[in-house]
Order: sequence, then structure tokens, then C-alpha cells
Amino acid sequence: MTTLQGPAIFLAQFIGDQAPFNSLAGICAWAKNLGYKGVQLPTNDPRFIDLQKAAESQTYADEIQGIVNAAGLEITELSTHLQGQLVAVNPVYDQLFDGFAPEAYRNNPQARQQWAVQQLKYAAKASQNLGLKAHATFSGALLWPMVYPWPQRPAGLVEDGFAELGRRWTPILNAFDECGVDLCYEIHPGEDLHDGVTYEMFLDQVQQHPRACLLYDPSHFVLQCLDYLEYIDFYHERIRMFHVKDAEFNPTGRQGVYGGYQSWLNRAGRFRSPGDGQVDFKGIFSKLAQYDFPGWAVLEWECALKNSEDGAREGAAFIRDHIIRVTDKAFDDFAATAPNPALNNSLLGI
Repeated sequence: MTTLQGPAIFLAQFIGDQAPFNSLAGICAWAKNLGYKGVQLPTNDPRFIDLQKAAESQTYADEIQGIVNAAGLEITELSTHLQGQLVAVNPVYDQLFDGFAPEAYRNNPQARQQWAVQQLKYAAKASQNLGLKAHATFSGALLWPMVYPWPQRPAGLVEDGFAELGRRWTPILNAFDECGVDLCYEIHPGEDLHDGVTYEMFLDQVQQHPRACLLYDPSHFVLQCLDYLEYIDFYHERIRMFHVKDAEFNPTGRQGVYGGYQSWLNRAGRFRSPGDGQVDFKGIFSKLAQYDFPGWAVLEWECALKNSEDGAREGAAFIRDHIIRVTDKAFDDFAATAPNPALNNSLLGI
């Protein structure tokens, strides 16, 4: 069995304009001081990493690695959540998602999509240059506006949507394969890959591509009322990344899964800091240890109530206390007997 690595922290929610959150060196020193051992890097802010440069220059990648290592940390993975979202955008969301791309590509969906695909290919090579084995992203969504349809969906719409999603992602997956990196989709409402069924539909369209893997985040399953422990049983062979994020779902006679257009604070389902919600993390860490999960336990802090710095400080200890240092022997070895074929045959009557 394998002991999970950690604790690590996803930096996206902490980057800002004030020190220490406005530079890679500063934020790494802050994370180390809280007890983290690794950082997961978003790639949409050049103050922290220039993705194209990291893909094209081994020297630059080594410099980024050196800054992180100098703080006593490791880079766990890179993230292209925002760029991955732009690989597949339904036209109804064009204006809303334009802000995820540089200004030069706005109001031009085709150019924006081409930019996003190139970003993912840079991420594959940058991950290779940094010696990383997995990468985090979103799938994007062509079908999300039809998730709960009225009027009903035209026949064949879902099949056509997933066929197109597969066409768009297959060259990207091949690029990651060439670089020896698993591409891990965060299964997430708002994405076409938002549960196990949709993930399996996607796998069919990319011919069960070996690099089409998963970022496991139980918080998104709590809000869908999906069995997040059994999910690990189903898909553990594809899970290559893990976000430690908590959530709670408290339906009432007035509000349920859809949230009534309320703010995060006032929704029946909302994200919480680890330990403050309803996720059974003991069960999750046990299953991941059981299935030899090879990666990091990474805090993704999102909470409707708690201050982010408090969440980050508490999160390091929370992850550390949940990591199971796996055993190298059976607990009943003291009662074991040496191999004895004659005895075995006698007991079996053969």
C-alpha cells in the first residue's frame, strides 16, 4: 500500500495583490510556515508561472522549481482550470467566459478556443519539464444549459455533444501522453463531466484514453447527493489527484439542490472549510490508502463562512492528521505460521 503525500495547498484562492500573496517566493514561504509540504500552481497568472515559457525553456522551469524548493516545498501539479473551461463553451456562456481569456481573444469564440487548446498543450510540456506526473483541468461544457431540460432535448443532442467534446480533447490527451503526464478532469457541476455517468460517456468518445484521468473532489458530489465513497470504488484506477474540500447539504421545505438563485451563504448546498462540513474524510483517506492512491492530498479552500487564512492554517493540520501511514505488515503476523505444504494438505484433506 501507498501512503498519501501531503499536506499540500492549491494556491488559486490565495493569490492577491498584497504580500506575501503576490509573488511565488512570498506565497511559498507563507505556505511552508503553515505546515504545507507542496503547492499546486494555477497557470493563469504570470507573476507565479509563465506557462509558455515553462513549456519552451527547461532553464526557466528549473528556476520555478528552484523558487518553490528554496521554500522547502514541492510543486504537486499545475492547473489549467480556467483554460480547460474554454476548450468547450456553449454560446450562451460566451460573454461570461470571455474574462477567462486574454483581452485579445475576447468576442472571438474560435480564437479563444484555439488559445485554450494551445494553453493545455503548453501545460503538458511544462509539467514534463517540471517532472510532474499529473495535471488538473476542467472539461468545459457544450451541454450544461440542457442539464435539466425544458423543453426536452432534441434526439441525439447529448450524443453529438459528447462526440464533439471527444474530438476537441483527443489531441490534447495525446499531447499529455507524449509528455508522460496524466490529464485529470475535476468532475464538477457546470462541466459536461460532472458525475460518473458523464465521465464514462466521455471515455467512450476518447477510446478509453489512458491519460483521461480524474481529480477527485468530494465536495462537488455532496452538493449533487452522489455517493462519493462508492465513486472511489468505481473509479480508483483513474483517480490521480485529490482536492481536500468540504461541503454541506441542508435542504429545507423551501430550497434544495438548485439553490433558489441564492448566494453561497444562503444555499442549501455550500462549500465549507475541511472539518466544518459533512464529508466523511476518514472514509475517503481510508479508501485512497486501500487503493494505493499515488498522489497528494491538496487543500482547495472554499468556504461560505470562514476566513481564508484561518482555513489554510487549519487545513494543513487537518490533512496531516487524516493521512494514514500505511502498514507494512498484517496486524496478526504474530500468530502466523511458516509455509508448510504438508500441513496445508493435511488440513485440506488432500
